Amino acid sequence: MRFPIPALDDVARSAAAARQAQLTKPAGALGRLEELSLQLAATQGRARPACERARVLIFAADHGVSAQGVSAYPAAVTAQMCANFCAGGGAANVLARQAGAEFELIDVGVAGILAPHPLLVDAKLAPGSEDFTLGPAMTAVTCARALAIGAARARRAADDGVQVLVIGEMGIGNTTSAAALMVAYLGCDVEDACGRGTGIDQAGLERKRMVVRQGLERHRAALGDAEATLAALGGLEIAAMVGAMLQAAALRVTVVVDGFISSAAALAALNLQPALKPFLIWSHVSAERGHRQLLDALDAEPLLALQLRLGEGTGGLLALHLLRAACRTLDAMATFGEAQVSSAAAPPLRTGTPS
Repeated sequence: MRFPIPALDDVARSAAAARQAQLTKPAGALGRLEELSLQLAATQGRARPACERARVLIFAADHGVSAQGVSAYPAAVTAQMCANFCAGGGAANVLARQAGAEFELIDVGVAGILAPHPLLVDAKLAPGSEDFTLGPAMTAVTCARALAIGAARARRAADDGVQVLVIGEMGIGNTTSAAALMVAYLGCDVEDACGRGTGIDQAGLERKRMVVRQGLERHRAALGDAEATLAALGGLEIAAMVGAMLQAAALRVTVVVDGFISSAAALAALNLQPALKPFLIWSHVSAERGHRQLLDALDAEPLLALQLRLGEGTGGLLALHLLRAACRTLDAMATFGEAQVSSAAAPPLRTGTPS
């Protein structure tokens, strides 16, 4: 499945840079906020980009590989947490309310039955993916359908006037799939990719590493193809996240990547379509082992480092405040001319011992 990623809008970026140069501040004084505003101008195609209307999409699914004992929590927690989201009790709910962001939970493959709810989109393809140590996590057809579900939610958001999407997830066992995808796409060591996820002990960590090695060995023939790799080792929610990221970028909707699992989905999406990269905003580096190396491999500089390791879009929702600050300062600050402030360059800073 391919999405037409648009070219960066150099005209909009140049106009934004010209305005930045006239704002009442020394050049570059707002640091990365200035860089963000120019990136958003180029990707949104607007000289004055905006991130006011935001939506967090949490894709949820269970993982067959969780039967191998790779998580500290039972698989039933996926459905229980989804019910918690619908009740408004998750960390992502709290942070979405604080940010004034809309909230959407998409059931792509939760094993349990979820009661209908206004926040819930029922798009269940199966009661979870298959155990990738025994066979592919998804068939090629199922993977394509999961991609299409994510794409459909991104299109719906764009049709609703949403300007920025935070991409999150929920699924017991998904750090194992994310680690397997990281090793498959980057060729790094299993030890570097596998972390403690939900808090497994050392024995659990060793078991998780063994499970990832087994999956990589079983699906060695698929690893030369980006989509086949995603189907073999990924999860239903991860594939849906990939589709959402690609479709959002195709529609010039800003994409905020969350933590380790969201970043693994972005890695898969970039292997499918490398032109996606400038359309991604990397919200934070998490405490999960492997996340920093994954970001470094992509030359991605996250906005925050708060030792988060929850997922759910929480880091992305926190970063949303910075995106809005970047847009608002560009749009609402006065220029030197408007404020009648001299724009003459300040004298260079003197160094050395005063005379």
